Amino acid sequence: MTAQRTHSTRWALVLCASACLAAAAHPQAARAQAPGAPADSAAARPAVPASAAVAPVPAPAAPAIAPPAATHVVANAPLNVVAMVRLTGKPRTVLRTGPSDADAIAGVFPPGTSFAVLGRNGDWVNVRLSPTESAWVHASLCSEYEDLPGVKMSPNPRLYTRTGTFALEGYVAGYAFDRESNSLALGGRLAYYVLDRLQVETGAGWTHVHRPAEIVESLFGLSLEAEDFDMLFYHLNATFEFLPGRQMVPFVTGGVGSSIMQGRTETSVNFGAGTTLFLSKRTGMRWEARDYVFTSGTDTARRLHHNIEFSIGSLLLF
Repeated sequence: MTAQRTHSTRWALVLCASACLAAAAHPQAARAQAPGAPADSAAARPAVPASAAVAPVPAPAAPAIAPPAATHVVANAPLNVVAMVRLTGKPRTVLRTGPSDADAIAGVFPPGTSFAVLGRNGDWVNVRLSPTESAWVHASLCSEYEDLPGVKMSPNPRLYTRTGTFALEGYVAGYAFDRESNSLALGGRLAYYVLDRLQVETGAGWTHVHRPAEIVESLFGLSLEAEDFDMLFYHLNATFEFLPGRQMVPFVTGGVGSSIMQGRTETSVNFGAGTTLFLSKRTGMRWEARDYVFTSGTDTARRLHHNIEFSIGSLLLF
């Protein structure tokens, strides 16, 4: 009887050990059997069979590296200002290897020569002679200024073309008949721009000539006569402009025409020079000096005249 009890106890111990090992190997199953486990806990979830296991989700691919953005262009980039000096010493300026009169001579340069400034030491300015050499000049022998090497200067730039444009001018002038009688002249001109530099021009003017009495030789001898008459003159000219399309345009002009006075018509030539100032695209001012050359008088007493006209007028372009 004792032997049977011992044998039964041994089997009971073996069964308990087996149950403990099974519980240790499958803790989730043991928790699933436990009474009172909450429904949303891990113990209430059924075990997933190995055949139904979800395949692992692949890791997301690394995002493609975007190419570097294009360099942003700054609209108003800062100006690169370079300090410069211009030599003013006469007749020559001595540059030295150090900031004192006791240093050796590095070079001798004429006035107006410019150098870039590297630094200062008291009253002495260190300048660059070449990419590998520098020198010193006293501040009293030079003037400093700032240079903008990156800025292109274009004084009085060409604004636009005027080819194919008409220019109407009215003017007032001082007229010197034969360089002796000064009078007021009024006139007008109409010009057409054939090219930017070349225009053809026609015009007419009027003046009243009064010359004091002078001795005149005629068929019947000598006589004292005064001249007082109206004169009309007209011309056809070609005008050449030196700086076409600018605001201020110098020019030369020349052509042929006629002068009508005392019932006679005299063929004339004229030439002159002046300047046109364009106040806007459609308006401007013009001043010039012109010489009208012609002969007058009877067949036996012909005289050559140089009549100078100084005029100023207003322009209308269309």
